[in-house]
Amino acid sequence: MDWIVETGSLLVAAPDMLDPNFMHSVVLVVQHSSEGAYGLVINRPSTITLDVLLSDHPILSHQPFPVHAGGPVGLDTLQFLHRVPEEVPGGTEIGAGLVLGGDLEALARYIERDPAAARENVRMLLGYSGWGAQQLEGELSRGSWVPAALQADWAFQSDGHAVWRRVLRSLGRHAQGLEDLPPDVSWN
Repeated sequence: MDWIVETGSLLVAAPDMLDPNFMHSVVLVVQHSSEGAYGLVINRPSTITLDVLLSDHPILSHQPFPVHAGGPVGLDTLQFLHRVPEEVPGGTEIGAGLVLGGDLEALARYIERDPAAARENVRMLLGYSGWGAQQLEGELSRGSWVPAALQADWAFQSDGHAVWRRVLRSLGRHAQGLEDLPPDVSWN
């Protein structure tokens, strides 16, 4: 079976995925080809904030804006998703009105001007998720991940576990009840 998952779609971790990096995670697929895949976990809060992470930035060093864990790879890589291209130009639309990256200075001014709106429209991500050639295809064929359609609102919700449940529920009847299964049936 051809398991190419399109840019802008989601991968939702199966309930039995025990890898702590991905348990109950939802990954936005940024790129997937025969050479590998790259994505961003959208539902994993962290304790890091921009003021700490970018302590030398003239604006962001004063913003205790939340940073989420984008994945276990490239933990020196900060990226952002947003849905305000009129405020933060220069990004790449991934799908469903969701934009990856853009002008960092414009982003800084937007966060400074309206931090509450920014929290609803911007997701800062440290690290990313990556798979080598055929690795993701193998995980898909084993049922570790379930592809799902993107709804941009999910990328900005604060309750990460609720996002995982919502994405599973969006799959309809064939995924009904999966969100209620424990990661390990012995936990019952």
